[in-house]
Amino acid sequence: MAEEEKGFVIKDRRSLDEKGDLKTEKPEEEKPKDEQKQEPEQKETREAPLPEVNFTSLIFSLSSSAFYHFGEIENPQTGQKEKDLPMAKHAIDTIAMLKEKTEGNLTEEEKKFIDSILNDLRWRYVKATE
Repeated sequence: MAEEEKGFVIKDRRSLDEKGDLKTEKPEEEKPKDEQKQEPEQKETREAPLPEVNFTSLIFSLSSSAFYHFGEIENPQTGQKEKDLPMAKHAIDTIAMLKEKTEGNLTEEEKKFIDSILNDLRWRYVKATE
């Protein structure tokens, strides 16, 4: 039985070119498929500025989810406000779990922010369930 040799491919992923200068463009085969051979205007519309990745933006995102489920934010697809209190409670419980798990690791500003958000969301939940 003849054994077939399996080859391998070496891709140069270094950030410097052969002259020692910083490469400005990735070779076509290293780009993700959705970036290959794409028109410039298509690429520009796809790339929107993203919020900074930090604890506060995570809590803000989760609280926005709770507001959506309280029916205070419209569904972007239908334009309708929809209430789903179990999902709102789930978002609140997730924020509370993050507060518990990060105890002692937050800055004073982050601690005040998460406490404020939780108090507000819990108050809204109580009002919504009355």
